[in-house]
Amino acid sequence: MEYATIAVASAEAAGALISGVVAGSVALEAFGVDSLIEIISAVIVLGELRVLASGSTPDPGRRHRDHRVLALLFFALIAYVLTSVVVALVRRHHAVENAFGVVVCIASLLAMTALATMKRSAAAKLEGGEFGRVARLVKADAGETMICGMLSLSTLIGVVLAGSLGWWWADPVASLAVVVIAAREGREAWHCEAL
Repeated sequence: MEYATIAVASAEAAGALISGVVAGSVALEAFGVDSLIEIISAVIVLGELRVLASGSTPDPGRRHRDHRVLALLFFALIAYVLTSVVVALVRRHHAVENAFGVVVCIASLLAMTALATMKRSAAAKLEGGEFGRVARLVKADAGETMICGMLSLSTLIGVVLAGSLGWWWADPVASLAVVVIAAREGREAWHCEAL
């Protein structure tokens, strides 16, 4: 499931960034950059799962450093998105219609929601006994995957409203969902303790 998450997030990042740049969509660009950070997060989770599966204990110092780097990436994303939103609103920037961006958002929403559901199910099966730490990690990762799916929904709404109704401001405003989610994830990553 972690490998599938990395593959989906990689395709999502590429699709969102390409379609965002082509369309001039702040929401799609922000979604793409967030997806890149999610890939890094998934790689960290995968590493921790491999250590736990081998019966070893994860290095708390390394985990702490990894999560601090993630937090800083999320905080940089917030600065980027807020700057982009202000510039787009001040300049009254109109993103162009973007069918590819809509497809990327819909595919991401479906894939990430399915992956989150599978991860929650796996976590429930692992709870109790010797797999308690693994279950907690998989359950937390399922929450992150679901957030990524919900972020694709907010991006989709902004892109569709901007394209279909001509609400030019809907695209940059939709990207503010990235700010809210990145702030939460950045704060959690900064204060992350070993499970």
